[in-house]
Amino acid sequence: MSGRRPRGYRYGAWRGGPDPLAPPYDLGNAVDEIGDSVLGGNGVREALRELLRRGTEGRRGLDELRRSVRDRLRSARTAGRMDGTLQEVRELLDRALAAERRELFPDPDDAARLAEAELDALPEDTSGAVRALKDWSWRSAEGRQAYEQIQDLLRREVLDSSFASMKQALQHATEGDLQAVKDMVADLSRLVDAHNRGEDTDQQFADFMADHGQFFPDDPQSVEELIDSLARRAAAQERMIAGLSPEQRAELADLMAQTMEDMGLASEMAHLSDALRQARPDLPWGQRGQVPDGEQSLGMGDATRAVAELADLEALSNQLSQGYAGASLADVDEELLERALGRSAADDLAALRQLERELERQGYLNRSGGTLELSPKAVRRLGATALRRVFAKLDATGRGEHDVADAGAAGELTGSSREWRFGDEQPLDVVRTVKNAVLRTAGTRRLPTHPTAPDQDRRVRIAVEDFEVVETERRTGAAVALLVDLSYSMALRGTWGAAKSTAMALHSLVTTRFPQDAIEIIGFSSTAQVLRPETLAELSVDTLQGTNLQHGLMLARRFLARHRDAEPVVLVVTDGEPTAHLEDDGTPFFCWPPMPETIARTVAEVERVARSGATVNVFALDPDPGLIHFVHDLTQRAGGRVFQPDTERLGEYVVADYLRTRRGRRAR
Repeated sequence: MSGRRPRGYRYGAWRGGPDPLAPPYDLGNAVDEIGDSVLGGNGVREALRELLRRGTEGRRGLDELRRSVRDRLRSARTAGRMDGTLQEVRELLDRALAAERRELFPDPDDAARLAEAELDALPEDTSGAVRALKDWSWRSAEGRQAYEQIQDLLRREVLDSSFASMKQALQHATEGDLQAVKDMVADLSRLVDAHNRGEDTDQQFADFMADHGQFFPDDPQSVEELIDSLARRAAAQERMIAGLSPEQRAELADLMAQTMEDMGLASEMAHLSDALRQARPDLPWGQRGQVPDGEQSLGMGDATRAVAELADLEALSNQLSQGYAGASLADVDEELLERALGRSAADDLAALRQLERELERQGYLNRSGGTLELSPKAVRRLGATALRRVFAKLDATGRGEHDVADAGAAGELTGSSREWRFGDEQPLDVVRTVKNAVLRTAGTRRLPTHPTAPDQDRRVRIAVEDFEVVETERRTGAAVALLVDLSYSMALRGTWGAAKSTAMALHSLVTTRFPQDAIEIIGFSSTAQVLRPETLAELSVDTLQGTNLQHGLMLARRFLARHRDAEPVVLVVTDGEPTAHLEDDGTPFFCWPPMPETIARTVAEVERVARSGATVNVFALDPDPGLIHFVHDLTQRAGGRVFQPDTERLGEYVVADYLRTRRGRRAR
């Protein structure tokens, strides 16, 4: 039997979606920029918004794109005046009447005098004069030609204001051309009505475009796209007319009505306008918006285009500002942006959207119930970043400990093992893992992997369910309670960012370098609360009044009580004297200047903490004599110390003090 030829393979470009072998989107710089903003005191949403507004990695941000749109907007405002069609009609009317009077003047007949009198009695408004001359028997060929130009101009301008490029399409139009327009408007009304009734209009739309596609050079690809374009133009036409003076508005409306009646389109166009309004009620129908105001006169079609462009640019500017509730990058109209600023602007927007998506997809941001939060993965990175900065300052001053690459196991071995669970960091029990794999596959016949291989493949194949980890017992060495002032004065003095960064740095240090220690971060303002790292990253200072150190110390004491075998450490970061305390019923009480009762309750809580064996070290961020006197008295009662660091060196002082405390404990 001849050997079978190996099956051949052919390789080509991947066509099944995103390249599965492409390197992941690099988010390092973006995450660090968000982290810098969060560590500076901002919340996550504000930090992400700043990043998107600023742009990243050579891409324009929302602010720069909006500046470019505003420049276009300023230019569009000077496009021209809205009364161009009225001006042109007046000029043609004056020319027609002057030519007719020249023709009548030399004629001695009484009929000529009567005709002159009728011309003198014409209405003063342009639209009334044009209507009165509709059935005039012109003696002057020049006058007749000028009046026919008025009729032709109005037909083209009125239709051009409703349908783009109609002005050029109807130049020197014949009766057949006008009939084609009437047929198009009738079919269009039926199409929009069917769409509004919720019918399937795909075939009707295809037939419509096959019959009347020459009237729509923008080549819409769906009935929705067609209706959107027509509705936007109709709304812009209304805003253009609303931007005229009352006299101009009345004259233009009358001229338009005359023209539609003459073409037999009055009822069809009115019906179409109502149908478009029903299809897109969200557009600013009838509202007086911005209109161009330049030196050049614009015809109705050009004026409608200019007003539509102004409206689109205004909407785009608002979308890029993201300054409204629930704003999202998905709100930005990519087609409008490309039309206004070009393809590169649309590419910049796409890059920002990809950045936002990748931050969530790669697990740095979580969105829950419309709220954006940092994931534990991102919080760990922020804490590590804050810690690196602190150690960089410590190293620069020759103090502190150097970076430790491996902190060792999180506890001591107990001699037993258990199955591995996602997120476990304990060492693998290799012997039990291999044993589980052998027992699981025992008695299972395995086919040879190669024609020349033995009948039985003796390799052990390990599955996820085979893994076991060794159990460890955590040995807590120190219990650290970090109390951070969240009162509004922290924001006013610019110290909140440093306090947040310090708390995250200390938490990262304790959990990664000294896992045998325990840490709890407690924020206090009018009341106190325990803060998770994720909560701390999101947190802003409390706008409520009060510095309730008493409540913060109560929570610290409860934390220390849960770790009685650990060395108790209490660190307090504040910029003011206590101004709030809890009443006996648990309600917070605030008063400035501080009430003696507030001070007494706070001091009593400090003494309770001291009786538990903890020292209380205070980092005072304001040189106010009242604060310094109070914290010196407080630390003397608890055997601690007072530090008065610069805001920029707060993290350095807190971390160094924690490390010094640990060294002192090991020395005993």
